[in-house]
Amino acid sequence: MTIEPGHITGQSQIDSYVSRWIEQAVTLINSTDDIGELAAVADALRPVFGAGEHLDAAVTRLNDLLARHGAVPNLHGHPGQSPVLAFHRPDATRVDAWAADMGTAIAMVIGVGQAARLGACEAERCARVFLDTTRNASRRFCGLTCQNRAKASAYRARRAAR
Repeated sequence: MTIEPGHITGQSQIDSYVSRWIEQAVTLINSTDDIGELAAVADALRPVFGAGEHLDAAVTRLNDLLARHGAVPNLHGHPGQSPVLAFHRPDATRVDAWAADMGTAIAMVIGVGQAARLGACEAERCARVFLDTTRNASRRFCGLTCQNRAKASAYRARRAAR
């Protein structure tokens, strides 16, 4: 999915774009053709989130992933349409394209000194990751559901300790 220049003028357009991107991602993930390979890429990307003091090792693994999946910036598109910037070859497989694009996006966050904003949910039994966009980079949970569960659990533990 591409964003044409000048088409994003406010939050509603951003929300619409994100919703369409998520729909495409769900369609991609629900395809059983490449599910094993996509899961392996997701597993390889996971250690970068919340890496903290282990960031150097995570960056090394991320660089290996980028090289392995042929991440390279280039312009390509369809005839009659404006070219778009992508981080995979035009002939890349779905897995290589997804791995290269996701890996590059994560590398860009790290490269501008914002690695601490790549977070992993601190809730028990949650493996979700997120990009912390809070003003003071203090997000601890992937969403309100996990945050509320963790707070309720902590409250019950305090009450039981009395």
